[in-house]
Amino acid sequence: MKTIRVQIDPTDPVSLPEGRVDLARVDATTEEQITEHQAIDELEALQDAAKFARRVRKRLSLSQSQFAERINVSLKTIRSWEQGKRYPTGAAKTLLTVLDRAPEAALQALS
Repeated sequence: MKTIRVQIDPTDPVSLPEGRVDLARVDATTEEQITEHQAIDELEALQDAAKFARRVRKRLSLSQSQFAERINVSLKTIRSWEQGKRYPTGAAKTLLTVLDRAPEAALQALS
């Protein structure tokens, strides 16, 4: 493999490499296609959040109902998170992150 060194000056746009963007394809993309891609991205984000919520709960070895009780949310909310119907936001997302990184301390604080 051949290595090529390139000097890049961030203040000079001409020195920036073009990368792998197919500008003709980008220009040909319709608003409908963009909307479709956004919907797909949103579904993928929901699935990632569902996997994260499920992983945190299983790591704590709690059932859905036990987990809901421990973090003081409804069982319906936990199920919605894990099925990818909704995703945790704000404080709930932060709580899941803390439970993932420091489960013992978080559970003790919630007791």
